[in-house]
Amino acid sequence: MPAFDLAAIGAGLSFADALPALSEALDASTAVVVSAPPGTGKTTLVPPLLATRTTDRVIVTQPRRVAARAAARRLAQLDGSDLGDRIGFTVRGERAVSRDTRVEFVTAGVLLRRMLDHPGLDGVDAVIIDEVHERALETDLLIGLLGEARELREDLVLIAMSATLDAARIASVLGTDAAPAPVVDHEVPAFPLTERWAPSPAPRLDERGVTWAFLDHVARTAASAARDLTREDPAADVLVFAPGAREVSEIARRLRDAGGGFDVRELHGQIPAAEQDAVIRGRRPQDPPRVIVTTSLAESSLTVPGVRRVVDSCLARHPVRDSARGMSGLVTSAASRSSCVQRAGRATRQGPGTVIRCVDERSYAAAPARPVPEIATADLADAALLLACWGAPGGTGLRLIDPLPADSLADAVRVLHGLGAIDDDGRATDEGRALARIPTDPRLARALRDGGPLVGARLAAEVVALLGGDLRLADADVAHALASLRGGRAPDARRWSRDAERLERMIPATPGIRSGLDGVGLVIALAFPERIARRMERSAEGATFLLASGTRAGVRGPLADAEWLAVSDVARASGRAAAGSGAVVRAAAALSEEQMEHAASHLMTDRVEAEFAGSRVQARRERRVGAIVRSSVPVRASADEGRDAVRRALRRDGLGLFTWRDAADELRRRLALLHRELGAPWPDVSDAGLLTAIDTWLAPELDALASGTPVDRLDLASALRRLLPWPEAVRFDELAPERLEVPSGSRIRVAYPPLDDPTARPVVAVKLQECFGWAETPRLADGRVPVLFHLLSPAGRPLAVTDDLASFWSGPYAQVRAEMRGRYPKHPWPEDPWAAAPTRHTKNRAARD
Repeated sequence: MPAFDLAAIGAGLSFADALPALSEALDASTAVVVSAPPGTGKTTLVPPLLATRTTDRVIVTQPRRVAARAAARRLAQLDGSDLGDRIGFTVRGERAVSRDTRVEFVTAGVLLRRMLDHPGLDGVDAVIIDEVHERALETDLLIGLLGEARELREDLVLIAMSATLDAARIASVLGTDAAPAPVVDHEVPAFPLTERWAPSPAPRLDERGVTWAFLDHVARTAASAARDLTREDPAADVLVFAPGAREVSEIARRLRDAGGGFDVRELHGQIPAAEQDAVIRGRRPQDPPRVIVTTSLAESSLTVPGVRRVVDSCLARHPVRDSARGMSGLVTSAASRSSCVQRAGRATRQGPGTVIRCVDERSYAAAPARPVPEIATADLADAALLLACWGAPGGTGLRLIDPLPADSLADAVRVLHGLGAIDDDGRATDEGRALARIPTDPRLARALRDGGPLVGARLAAEVVALLGGDLRLADADVAHALASLRGGRAPDARRWSRDAERLERMIPATPGIRSGLDGVGLVIALAFPERIARRMERSAEGATFLLASGTRAGVRGPLADAEWLAVSDVARASGRAAAGSGAVVRAAAALSEEQMEHAASHLMTDRVEAEFAGSRVQARRERRVGAIVRSSVPVRASADEGRDAVRRALRRDGLGLFTWRDAADELRRRLALLHRELGAPWPDVSDAGLLTAIDTWLAPELDALASGTPVDRLDLASALRRLLPWPEAVRFDELAPERLEVPSGSRIRVAYPPLDDPTARPVVAVKLQECFGWAETPRLADGRVPVLFHLLSPAGRPLAVTDDLASFWSGPYAQVRAEMRGRYPKHPWPEDPWAAAPTRHTKNRAARD
């Protein structure tokens, strides 16, 4: 077989000038990082260069199927060979390779699963990972697995390529501890780029996502840009970037409705491969000018020829996992500046170009510098299963660019445990290895295997192919979408049918079992039993369903009439789309109660639920499916159920659950003082201390509450006395007396400090005249704590605060006497308080006594 003609393939491609430097780097290292701008030809030239240096196959990964197909087709065309001969591709559901294929383009997911069966990559001499800067999850995992494979195969060549990547960081991951991988940095003079700003008068986003007004603005901007470009360069096209397939379709529809003689094309992953390829091939000179509306698909993975003007919405859609609700969803937000630079670069691939950004300069500057790596936001169930099958649970021991986030990984591990895919040590089970070889989410793989015997292998495969194929659903109705696909009317019907046939071959045949569309919900429920949902509310705008996981989600359209739903996709949302629930169902099918019971048998419970509410224990017998209550009737709680309900309430509300009367509160304060000053054996009566010892001091009261006694009937003072230590308790009233006798004979209550103020002192508030002649200030807790006296006027107002009575009588008393004797003449104010008789009465009453 003749060698690749690099000169012919690289004609007109600037990266041809970098081939000597790359060859030199490969002579020194088997791992190299290549950085070069879009359109320079690195994806076209590096694979055949490696093929000329090796004897076995060269594999090139792309983050998207359309990019893998397009790159293979382009290289085969430049090589002058048939696609599938020397150059081929393999993507999910489509393959064009032969025994003679030297360069094979694949998606990263295809290579990941291939490595599970062939970890040494026998028959492969080199792997090229393209578009590393996008930080797709599968690409990140692939770098880790290939790094470990290269420890077993020192001859395996690994090249990471991108246009805007952190080359030094990637080089350190691909290299060794001793030295990073060499970097080949190819720079070319860029064609001039003109930047224009066209901010929308209406907001880009609201609570429901991208606003219709902003889509109108983007469409008007694109139409104006196309008209201007046609006058300047009739052979050039306009490329419009939108965040997602829905926005692409809406903008394209507006452009078609506006007329103007343009060929309006859509480009995203959900349109048929033939339509994708037609856009990428370009247009003939006699064809009308094109306006191509695309997602981030054309940002870096694909080259769309003829583009000289880019209209950028400056929006992007990325996955976000809501761990609290156990769901993932796509969120639209400002695109990163590096993504916007990539988009703008599409206008200067072949000459000077213009980018029109539909934001103002301030909003653009406020956007994040780089996109968030997918590994930080995505559902990790599939990734965690692949790593477990590889023998590196959670990525342990792998050289990854970023580690898997702990919270998301823990969620994924729980899912895999529930599927029986991993054991307690995180290692893959036989079931897990079988699931991993089915190219879809592990939950869908389990539904395929378990659903086949129930509804038939064909229907199970059809449902899983639909759910795993990123297909658009009208009104979130999976069954309706399936019927449309079966009829061949949907644009994705052919691809879906191939995927379904491939999946059907992966499970045992089920002869004689055929199920209509009523089996769709059962397959979904087998995959996502925690997302089985029951309708709770119905309104004119839709319905609110409660999922078994506890999430409430809104549904609109015909599915709102169903009693039960099997939900496969639920995402965060708000506004009308969420029907007031804060989440919205994106894909679901109606489910019968019998199907629900089969799929969610492990989530079903029938038990008495007791709770402490309204000052007493109340109980109901409830049949549940997870968080969904199927029935509930009042019953009498058993003693154990009642005690558990009280304990839960105490953990939730603390001791504030109780009514603390004065006697109980005072007793608790006295005990707190002794514990603080004397320590053990005097008990800790703080909230934490009492809750810890709840069964020691409150056991009879807990039984009373459990049997229905209202909380306000409890005698907490008697309960607290159970904590008094014996025999020390005989001195309790001596160490912390409830009242203190003063010289007048009165017994005054001691106000002990609150528990939350350990610096406060016990206080006795008493009329000044009752303490005449009292020299020694009383001390509590074995003499450790002096009492603080609030000496009061005859009217009960404070005259002095002191913990040193002797000093008060000898000093400040004279001033107090001078001020008060005229105000309270009926009461004694002797010059010599030491010699005066203490009294709580007036002078006349004291004389009579």
